Amino acid sequence: MYVAEYHTKRMNNQVLVVGCGGTGGYVAEGLCRILPEDFTIVLQDMDRVEERNLLRQNFFASDLGKFKSQALAERLSTNYRRAIGYKVFPFGLHHATMYSVPTIFIGCVDNAAARRKISQEAPGGLSYWIDAGNGHHSGQVLIGNAAEYTLKGMFYPKSGITKALPLPHLQLPSILDPVIETLPEDCATAVLREEQSPVINQMMATLVLQAVHALISHKLTWMATYVDLEAGTLATVHTEPKTVARILGVRVDTLINNSPPDPDDLDDEG
Repeated sequence: MYVAEYHTKRMNNQVLVVGCGGTGGYVAEGLCRILPEDFTIVLQDMDRVEERNLLRQNFFASDLGKFKSQALAERLSTNYRRAIGYKVFPFGLHHATMYSVPTIFIGCVDNAAARRKISQEAPGGLSYWIDAGNGHHSGQVLIGNAAEYTLKGMFYPKSGITKALPLPHLQLPSILDPVIETLPEDCATAVLREEQSPVINQMMATLVLQAVHALISHKLTWMATYVDLEAGTLATVHTEPKTVARILGVRVDTLINNSPPDPDDLDDEG
């Protein structure tokens, strides 16, 4: 297995959470606990807190009527004594904003259209996109930072690192496809109708937080995790050239780089 490269010293270390509902609200609070003080957190969601959200999302009665991103940012900033920014318009880097381009995008959205927007505008390179999606009792967390054409020669056997992982929609193209079947209008309605597990979002948030922690700690050796609460299973897709080659339909040797280790690789580890 290879470790995914994250250069703390080369990044602005900003984490953007897109979608602050079922999963995103718990991710936001968890980030306050695990991120070092020099990381900036920004939350983005255009929806407002409604009564039905109090059942299963990370909100309280005092948050009713506020934008979800605003309510979370204000409460978490006070509780954890750290600056947290928020945005109340739809995701899109074309919008004028006071915040710089994040180095970790966390997508906690519940529809293909929003994921397509992230896939089009979230840059690769040094930035990572972590996507969390779930159904009734199962879900997946995918992490990547590179389009297909940028993955050549990105696995370094001599240093044991990979400088690039396939973006989430390359790993699982179906996340960009609209769901044909009729679904409740949101996750809160789904829980009320018993069409979604009341604990799946907390589970997804935990997996996202583990991915973030492992990435910035230079310990991330997987690019996808699939969970099924009813079956009690957790399956992980490790970062191996053979796996990436199979996903992309390319030869394994095109992904390998036998150059000597870069002295800046995993620079924070010495």
